[in-house]
Amino acid sequence: MSIWWSLHLRREAASVPLARRLLLGTMETAGVDPDISYDLSVALSEACANAVEHGGDAVSGSASAAYRVTAYLDGEKCRIEVADSGPGFPVRRGRRATVPVRTGALAEHGRGLGLIEQLADHVHFGNRPGRGAVISFDKILKWREGALLKVS
Repeated sequence: MSIWWSLHLRREAASVPLARRLLLGTMETAGVDPDISYDLSVALSEACANAVEHGGDAVSGSASAAYRVTAYLDGEKCRIEVADSGPGFPVRRGRRATVPVRTGALAEHGRGLGLIEQLADHVHFGNRPGRGAVISFDKILKWREGALLKVS
């Protein structure tokens, strides 16, 4: 058995805990280990907060006033994607998107993407030309005894 869901959310701060709660509820119901669920929920919160803050011009009724979250739980892995319609990640000449990360204890912004990289097993930052940015990340799952999706 596998589970997947996709949300189309407004770029508003209130959408972040909604996405996080849906992910946590899905993982709890499926029987995912609580520590893994927590790590992924923090990573999702950071990705959603980034989409809310940087995901485009929030002109009412326009595509840039929203972002999309998709989660896949299948077998031993969970993959999450967050896509927005903002300017995207900076690109090195002719290369892939790079992630600007600010360091230092006083840095107020820029730490979330680095946190996602620490919490997930694999992270991809990408740009969709003319359509915004997408971040996808995945993590190998651990299961509680008697879990619904547990791979035998």
